[in-house]
Amino acid sequence: MKTFPYLFVIATALLSSSCSKEIAPEENVSRSADLLKRTTISSTIQFTETNLFPEGVVYDPFSKRFYVSSVTRGDIGIVSAEGDYTPFITDALLTSTTGLEIDKARKRLYVANAPNGVGAYNIDSGERIFYTDLSGLIPGAPLFINDIALDPQGNLYVTNSFYPVIYKISPDGEASVFFNEPALALPAGQFGFNGIEYSNNGYLLVAYSSANSILKIPVRKPEDYTTVNLNATLNGPDGLLLSNNGKSLTIVNNASGGEGMVMTFTSKNQFESASLTSTFNTGSVFPTTATSDGKKIFVLYAFLQRLGTGQSVFTIQQVP
Repeated sequence: MKTFPYLFVIATALLSSSCSKEIAPEENVSRSADLLKRTTISSTIQFTETNLFPEGVVYDPFSKRFYVSSVTRGDIGIVSAEGDYTPFITDALLTSTTGLEIDKARKRLYVANAPNGVGAYNIDSGERIFYTDLSGLIPGAPLFINDIALDPQGNLYVTNSFYPVIYKISPDGEASVFFNEPALALPAGQFGFNGIEYSNNGYLLVAYSSANSILKIPVRKPEDYTTVNLNATLNGPDGLLLSNNGKSLTIVNNASGGEGMVMTFTSKNQFESASLTSTFNTGSVFPTTATSDGKKIFVLYAFLQRLGTGQSVFTIQQVP
């Protein structure tokens, strides 16, 4: 198991915004039992891997399994529909992994590595294709590489939660700065950009956690970014999931370890604005990211509020 020198930094950054109550183990058991009562067993996949603390999840349509990351180890694991956890990628370059993305056309798994970059791996073998270190693009900029979006040409758009920049990585691993907005800079340690999604209509949707908002950034003119007008208040927006038709956006609110919520908004005007259409209360499980098998949406219960005390069981939960 790899050592993790960034553990304290991550715990502080993720929890400082609003989590002030420490949750006792018996409360977690009670909340988990309540969640199971509200859903069927088949829609809840629980897997055991002590102190894995997965932040990212993505569904693999080829093998019909889930991949999960790990902020404490950096390893990428496989979770089966039955809840079996199997190690998949162990790479010395990966020390604290967050967001995941699958390129179906190229059969690649992209991995965000919080300290400094993004790795590309063969989805069948787990072999590394390339690793792109982003630390030198803006000298001196603090780094927390968080999430990845993919466009049809195979370009990646990558968020940095500690600095208001979005990087672009080509299919061969070449990196550049796509978006840099000093007006969105935050005090040290606060989370800015988080989850990110690409719309085939030519824009990015980005969670801006500290402001509880979603930004719309045009790909051709990123400087013309706007804030999506939502008719409901977010609480720590983390992972995003855009529907196949591009009209519905699912937002995972981690509430910094408090009462998390999955919210789905629908837009009729290319996300100039959007209206709340459904909600799902997760409880105090620190939900982070969502994925889909093409029909159903699943959200990851990461329990990151327990980074300092330990956790063995994690959950991939179908959203009703």
